[in-house]
Amino acid sequence: MSDSTLGMIFMALAMLLLPIGDTFAKVLTADLHPAEVTLARLLAQALFLVPAALLLRHRLRGPMFSPVVALSGGLVMVTLGSLIWAFSVMPIATAIAIFFVEPLILTALVGPLLGEKVGARRMAAVGIGLIGAVIVIRPGGGFGAAALLPLLAAVAYALNMIVLRRASKLRSALTVQCGATFYACLGMGGLTLVFGSAGAITASFAALPPAGWMAILGAGAFAATSFVLIAEAFRRAEAGTLAPFQYLEIVGATAAGYLVFGDFPDLWTWVGIAIILGSGLYVFWRERLPANRPGIAPGRRRSRRIRAR
Repeated sequence: MSDSTLGMIFMALAMLLLPIGDTFAKVLTADLHPAEVTLARLLAQALFLVPAALLLRHRLRGPMFSPVVALSGGLVMVTLGSLIWAFSVMPIATAIAIFFVEPLILTALVGPLLGEKVGARRMAAVGIGLIGAVIVIRPGGGFGAAALLPLLAAVAYALNMIVLRRASKLRSALTVQCGATFYACLGMGGLTLVFGSAGAITASFAALPPAGWMAILGAGAFAATSFVLIAEAFRRAEAGTLAPFQYLEIVGATAAGYLVFGDFPDLWTWVGIAIILGSGLYVFWRERLPANRPGIAPGRRRSRRIRAR
């Protein structure tokens, strides 16, 4: 079996495993505040990343602790916290579908923040994709302001991609991932203490049943496993070959949401998802054209997004 084929298999497995970790997180929101769930998932993720980093220590390169990595950790905290909060009030597939506007937001940001030229066709695709997000959200459709949480996560992640572009000049992806996870744990721990002192958090880890602790470990294990699979996938195959596999996450999220919670997207949600994914694929195709290659390839963006989650 060729390296490219193995890379595609690893990527597909990772995309199907990620929603399982999200499912554990959604289950935990029944007993814990979303901020506590975010902290627990980050700590569990770190627990499984440490042995992985030791095993792959030859791939660690550059300073792990620095201001730019701390900024990445803060954006990881916002991204994951917003998504988990969204999971607590809406189906996982719906939240992930809205979050998938991230490559479109990044396309819109690289011009003003990085000075990269983005053509009118790609900007039009960005606008159409955002219309798809509005269709999924449907203001007044029952989720209220919480429907904006996946959008906040997408914006934070897009900003993190720009930060990672700078950080990765001197560091390997594994180095940045480990450092960002450490800073995200610190930041989320402090935020949880603030929420607790203000009385915003009423649940506590002490009241968590044994099944809840298993869910925390499961969330961390599936996240860490997905990160390793993605790293191996991108080591074996080109980003352009792997990028379309990212959309398998929607399939996994839909299946997990239906099997565990009985949630299934309605017709208009599927219409919005189709528009978002179609716009994202068009932007990816346009950026793969030789004349547009100086920009950040969406395939590379997605690989980093997944590791950051």
